[in-house]
Amino acid sequence: MSPRRTAVVTGAGRGLGRAYALALAAAGHAVIVNDLGADDGPAGAVVAEIESAGGTAVLSRHDVTDFAATSELVGLAVDTFGGLDVVVANAGILRDRTLASMTEAEWDDVIAVHLKGTFTVAHHAAAHWRARAKAGADVDGRLITTTSASGLFGNIGQSNYAAAKAGIAAFTLVAAQELRPYGVSANCVAPSALTRLTEAPLRRYEGEITDRRRAELDPNWVARVVAWLCRPDTRDITGRVFDVRGPQVGIASGWHLEPTFTQPDDLDELDRALRSAIAAAPPAADMEGQRHD
Repeated sequence: MSPRRTAVVTGAGRGLGRAYALALAAAGHAVIVNDLGADDGPAGAVVAEIESAGGTAVLSRHDVTDFAATSELVGLAVDTFGGLDVVVANAGILRDRTLASMTEAEWDDVIAVHLKGTFTVAHHAAAHWRARAKAGADVDGRLITTTSASGLFGNIGQSNYAAAKAGIAAFTLVAAQELRPYGVSANCVAPSALTRLTEAPLRRYEGEITDRRRAELDPNWVARVVAWLCRPDTRDITGRVFDVRGPQVGIASGWHLEPTFTQPDDLDELDRALRSAIAAAPPAADMEGQRHD
């Protein structure tokens, strides 16, 4: 029997994080269930649910915006289970407001939880994996981060959230390159799921949420992809962004240079060349990831 692997899931008290924690536990991982809140709160309930199903889980209330706290979080995994194999950086909040109305605190809070919160836990995990690799261990690690359609394609009222999520996607591409020599893959998911965080915005856009729509946006669809990324036979999959909208999965590609040209010396000619290039370039994708004129 192969040794049990250990996973840290941040923001695991509800919604997507809960689904990830349960899926990884069902796949045989010992799970650190990280979420702010009291011992008997949602994260404690997730730990109890995993244990009642025969799995192993430990509660963590470490704050992902605190650099020292996430060092303790990684240390908890190593001290309790002897190592760390998987990090799913999922913790997030929303503070939606248009750019002209957004407060400094609303900007800072979202950037701190999403972008800094991804960096802090990933940094300490990466240091652990690097040390193991340099010591001669056969590391088979996974870093899974969370972007969104808002970060990839833009969405009104979410400049803070979109900036953080776009940053996470770029961060993951760099992490994939840096961590590959240590035996660690880094991938990103852009989930569309119905959770406590997304239900109010979805009601504003769609009105009443039908049972069929709830089934389509069940977080377990995303959890299946996350659990797949943690399988031993997927260690070669790295530097990818997976857009998961219920049962529909897409691979989100990055920026492309199309078309390109050499600048002419004359400014009038440059004007014509730029306008021609703009006209020939594909339009930006919408929130569905589709290009429309």
